[in-house]
Amino acid sequence: MDFSRKISQSFVTQVSPDRMFKALILDSHIICPKLMFSSIKSIELIEGDGGVGSIKQINFFEGSSVKYMKQRIDMLDKEKFICKYSFIEGDVVMDRLELITYEVKFEGYGHGGCVCKISSEFKPKEGTEITEVDIELGKDRAIGMYEVVEAYLLAHPQAYT
Repeated sequence: MDFSRKISQSFVTQVSPDRMFKALILDSHIICPKLMFSSIKSIELIEGDGGVGSIKQINFFEGSSVKYMKQRIDMLDKEKFICKYSFIEGDVVMDRLELITYEVKFEGYGHGGCVCKISSEFKPKEGTEITEVDIELGKDRAIGMYEVVEAYLLAHPQAYT
């Protein structure tokens, strides 16, 4: 029996797809610790050059419920602004999950903005269950991060052009 959970979410922003993609995907190791300084300590590229197959480690501050997570870039399309990645290791989350995958797309919308579409799949380890609370918490964190980056890019129109 497959207990995987798939969710999709999206939000509209006034920032262009290329700027959102550059900031959130290509330069996440720079911008996320800068903007989310109370939770993300650092993001390190520990394998590869940032392209497909690369592995990034996200380090969180002491006192956080999670100390670190590693993500692998599975697909990267810089022309269509699409990225697929998997969380492959982590001290808390991965004790209950076999796999977490994300697909992120940034599509043009309106007059210079975009729609950010995020698809996620959570596959629990045998004998564990994913609750609605777990799903909502993950969704809220993802959208919160995107909104922080959006606000930064709107306040700094020359950044990531």
